[in-house]
Amino acid sequence: MLEKMEKRFDPEEVIEEFEALTKDAKRVQIETLKKILKENGEAEYLKKWGLDGKTDPESYSSCVPLVTHKDLEPLIQQIANGAPHPILTGKPITTISLSSGTTQGKRKFVPFNDELTETTMQIYRTSFAFRNREYPIVNGKALSFIYGSKPFKTNGGLLAGTATSNVYRSEQFKKTMKEMQTPCCSPDEVIFGPDFHQSLYCHLLCGLIFRDEIQVISSTFAHSIVHSFRSFELVWEELCSDIKTGTLSPRITVPTIRNAMAKMLKPNPELANKIHEKCLSLSNWCRLIEELFPNVKYIYGIMTGSMEPYLKKLRHYSGEIPLLSADYGSSEGWIGANVNPTRPPEMATFAVLPNIGYFEFIPLREIGADSQDNNELESPSVRVEPRPVGLTDVRVGEEYEVVVTNVAGLYRYRLGDVVKVVGFHNSTPELQFVCRRNLMLTINIDKNTEKDLQLSVEAAAKLLAAEKLEVVDFTSQVDLYSDPGHYVIFWEVSGEASDEVLKECCNCLDSTFVDAGYVSSRKVQAIGPLELKILKRGTFQKILDHYVGLGSTLNQFKTPRCVGPVNQMVLQILCDNVVKSFISSAFG
Repeated sequence: MLEKMEKRFDPEEVIEEFEALTKDAKRVQIETLKKILKENGEAEYLKKWGLDGKTDPESYSSCVPLVTHKDLEPLIQQIANGAPHPILTGKPITTISLSSGTTQGKRKFVPFNDELTETTMQIYRTSFAFRNREYPIVNGKALSFIYGSKPFKTNGGLLAGTATSNVYRSEQFKKTMKEMQTPCCSPDEVIFGPDFHQSLYCHLLCGLIFRDEIQVISSTFAHSIVHSFRSFELVWEELCSDIKTGTLSPRITVPTIRNAMAKMLKPNPELANKIHEKCLSLSNWCRLIEELFPNVKYIYGIMTGSMEPYLKKLRHYSGEIPLLSADYGSSEGWIGANVNPTRPPEMATFAVLPNIGYFEFIPLREIGADSQDNNELESPSVRVEPRPVGLTDVRVGEEYEVVVTNVAGLYRYRLGDVVKVVGFHNSTPELQFVCRRNLMLTINIDKNTEKDLQLSVEAAAKLLAAEKLEVVDFTSQVDLYSDPGHYVIFWEVSGEASDEVLKECCNCLDSTFVDAGYVSSRKVQAIGPLELKILKRGTFQKILDHYVGLGSTLNQFKTPRCVGPVNQMVLQILCDNVVKSFISSAFG
């Protein structure tokens, strides 16, 4: 891989390599597993399971158990604390990736190494090669709304930061973006700035300065792109003033950002006037991106799953510019590339690269037998779970939970993602993302589980105790059709509570979601105020009756803790029975 990085980037060569890999995906998977197990054979974790040097898939699956992050957490903590011996990998882990936050706001540590960066670059280069066939880039720049977190050192001296930050900091990332002729137009000081608002303002300013060179607009999530241009609506005149005078707005107070921007900001009244005229000519900011950036070939970011509701607004801004959904991966590593870029984001699929990890898939159909919606996936029955199948053994039309073995010390790791196999590219499957199995509430970078919801409700319910009332039952909904999206909590209360107390409860619910991604998103208004809706007495009985009417029995009934859009009947019951509604003011 490193040798290849030194060669001039040739998109057609990358596609040829991808085609060769996917034509013989089974063999490549066997070789990839063998390589991972040989390189990490001295790791204590692998020795513990008695592989004794065996590297074939059958021995591997029979000796090494399926695990979740919780199972590996003590071992990862040992690595973070500076354990001198090889625990999960043969070579020392030098970097830790952080998730945005899990239950009770505790950030999840994930091992990260140079090999993982290399697989990331392979995904980037593969999907870019296919995009470039349809939308060629020539000597361009990218307006990338990307933000790096400030790294810190673990107790053992390892550098820790978000997975994206670890990639953005790498020389390989900068080199790859340059090779693909889409380097970020913003300097590192903006990307890694300590203030989200100031970085966003300067991203927009850099984009306008280089407007004729911008050929790609991107971010990790579609939500971030929409949020960025909503912000533009509020500050466009100030941005024009900066360009006209060559003087940076006083709103930018971070010295490193000011210094970096001063180097590129020169008085340009002609450009400022042109942008000003463009903005005044727009009707309700329709086609904003198309007008501001005349040479943009496409807009790129994750647009599947919870990002789909933002597509309408993104299309409003983008006009005729194509929207392309980015690749499929997680903090733990990458899985597949979007090699069909002309498909609309709602239909995006991801072809698994068979040499970036070893993949298994747990069939879900047998668990939720005749399930018609994804809620049942979050509460699988007590039957014995089906055995995982290999990458090339999945069936079209079936849904699976993804299991990953990667190059950074994760072995048979349950990712928690549900995917649907929609076809094959040669002999590797093309996946559609369906949902997270255990993730309850998510809008942007927030991740709140059923446990988080429960703790929040318990804390707020204590306020009812003073009036000798209790929460009879509760559920939730993520409202992604409001702007911005927000959480809705539905309560059935045992009696009449005063509006004052219920308002306090609403604020308490909002403020006790301690997930780092939620708190930061609320502070910058990327997520709207939580809404508490009080239901008529007997509403949850109606929901139970609904499920019994569908064939469930009373003893197997569970109140759905998060009601998704697929469950329109239950949503209708809830909405028809709302008697009061309160909006949180917890974040001002």
